[in-house]
Amino acid sequence: MPFIKTRDNVDIYVKDWGSGRPVILLHGWPLNADSWDDHALALAEAGHRVIAYDRRGFGRSGQPWDGYDYDTLSDDLAQVIEQTGVTDATLVGFSMGGGEVARYMSRHGGKGVVKAGLVSSVVAYLLKDDSNPHGVDESVFEDQIKAQIRKDRFGFFAQFAEQFYGVGYITSPVSQQVLHAFERMAAMAGIKGMLDCVDAFGRTDFRPDLPAFTVPTMIIHGTSDKTVPIEPSARQAAAGIAHAELIEYHGEPHGLNVTARDRLTADLLALAQS
Repeated sequence: MPFIKTRDNVDIYVKDWGSGRPVILLHGWPLNADSWDDHALALAEAGHRVIAYDRRGFGRSGQPWDGYDYDTLSDDLAQVIEQTGVTDATLVGFSMGGGEVARYMSRHGGKGVVKAGLVSSVVAYLLKDDSNPHGVDESVFEDQIKAQIRKDRFGFFAQFAEQFYGVGYITSPVSQQVLHAFERMAAMAGIKGMLDCVDAFGRTDFRPDLPAFTVPTMIIHGTSDKTVPIEPSARQAAAGIAHAELIEYHGEPHGLNVTARDRLTADLLALAQS
């Protein structure tokens, strides 16, 4: 530590705090494990071992040319779990990280996981098509995200951060410093992985993965999330996961990990300690 090496020789940066019943935190796009720091600190102080890592291509992890599909990303998660020796873990994914949770549960049988959490998650399926009429238009991923990253990714980060935290449309605005911190984390990501991951989280259908959730699962989502709309994600996931608990944060945006920090911390502690 703080690095583990994947089967395809990629260095993954791992933060491993505290001791006790383990909680693994998977970050959103285009950020890194630091986006979990407030919650990781609270969980560790409450007596948990907390593991958070930078996805390949992001933060301090290696930036390979490929491997940004969810099968490979779930294999990376399996390597982190194996090399840290974690068992009986609570596995929580934020936004894009929710997809890694879903694919790990199906592809790796949820090995070592006893509880799961999906926060502002892309699960069940984002892309709008005939089977998913409440999804997101393909043009959003291609024209509003990928094309803007290629044109001016730093300008895009500034605009995306405001949407992420609901600036201008919710009643809990964040500080300029929070927006700048978002931009700094995003700037650490490699452009190839960043682009490929838009295809991964935007086009992957996780509905076939939902039956693999055989552990207690908490789903948390903001009703005013304009980045990952609640209908094709959290509500559809809750309908497809047996005995899932859906908690809707009324009026909260995508980045409710900041705008509703204390409430989310309390809910994550309740999940981990139940």
